[in-house]
Amino acid sequence: MAGSPGPTRSDEGLRRDIGLLGASFLALNGMIGAGIFALPAVLAADLGAFSPWVFLLFGLAMLCVVATFGELASYFSTSGGPVRYVSEAFGAFAGFQTGWLYYISRLTALAANTNVLILYAASLWPALSEAAPRASALILICAAFTFINVVGVKRAVRVLDGLTFLKVVPLLGLVFYGLYVAFDNLTIPKQLPQLSAIEGTALLVIYAFLGFENSVVPAGETTNPRRTIPRSLLITVIGTAFLYFLVQLSYIAVVGDRNVEGGPLVEFGRVLAGPAGATLITLVAIFSVAGNVMGAMVGAPRTTFALAREGSLPAWFAHVSKRYGTPDISIIFLGLLGCILAVSGSFVWLAIISTLARLIVYGLSILALPCIRRRMGRATRNNWATIADYAIPVIALGTCVFAIAQSKAESWRMLALFVVFGGILYLGARRFSQAPQPT
Repeated sequence: MAGSPGPTRSDEGLRRDIGLLGASFLALNGMIGAGIFALPAVLAADLGAFSPWVFLLFGLAMLCVVATFGELASYFSTSGGPVRYVSEAFGAFAGFQTGWLYYISRLTALAANTNVLILYAASLWPALSEAAPRASALILICAAFTFINVVGVKRAVRVLDGLTFLKVVPLLGLVFYGLYVAFDNLTIPKQLPQLSAIEGTALLVIYAFLGFENSVVPAGETTNPRRTIPRSLLITVIGTAFLYFLVQLSYIAVVGDRNVEGGPLVEFGRVLAGPAGATLITLVAIFSVAGNVMGAMVGAPRTTFALAREGSLPAWFAHVSKRYGTPDISIIFLGLLGCILAVSGSFVWLAIISTLARLIVYGLSILALPCIRRRMGRATRNNWATIADYAIPVIALGTCVFAIAQSKAESWRMLALFVVFGGILYLGARRFSQAPQPT
């Protein structure tokens, strides 16, 4: 959340208003969006009583990815996250392509999740299913979130705090109530499921942890980022893994592995508390997706901001509001573009590369770590620590490669087109823009 009164400004002119709790909530809301409300039924059908444990199993693999990002974050105090890491290791062009792909993936997720938010809201207010009210609601949401982010990252994080409370506390309440009333249905798996079944669900579980990088991108607005961000990443991912575990455990106890029409967690709430429980879960879903959208609005604009400061985008993307200390132009641009895509529905074709692009960004960042270690002059530690230093990034990279390998040919073709187009943008921006000097 907010730092001490009279916050300091980074060398970029940004206000350092994000503390440990705010950074943690950025990571949490990046991971927990709409997916958790559909995932339990799929895992229950494929893995039965073993399904809760896959979150802890693959959570360990993702923890290696997160630990690698935590170390990367410990070397930088400026905004950009993966853009900074890859640029430092492999040069400005690689950094631009990383930021370009990451921005497209976050923009797509923002537009898609805004539509999902309206979809859940329409189940309570059917009028939102009609074209005009739906478009009006989308515009209002995008405008509100853009305004909140422009007038200060401190205010944005406070709103994020509220949304996090409104989605986590009721969900945990129902989860523990479900474990209480259906305690006799809890069983310990007597045997492991077939390896093919675990492989079939591995990708879904890994995807449930994507989005943690939300907290590393706005490092220039985080208090003591080299310490705060690594701590927030580890705390949040471990906590999220256990939250997923408890949700799945309670779902198995209450609903089991039977087929469910509609949202699985909505049915979970209905079984526990009737229509009121279903309504409560629907509201939790609305707050959850809203938190995910708000997290994207905080993180993604700092990508274009970082690229503009390197001279890879027009300099106006790096403009900082003198009054609010935020990258206002980058925020407004994202809000406007996201709104257009959300209302028009043209984000759908972009979504083809969204997950693949995010995973490639992770992979490039992990590959950058050895080079950054050398450049930062990191001292050699004892043997066990040295083994961990190499083993953790190797496991992290293996996890990303495994997930990347599942992508379809269509995603790779679309990604290639975006890389080519990104190269054209880079050459044009380098020719006609100039990076601003640090303030």
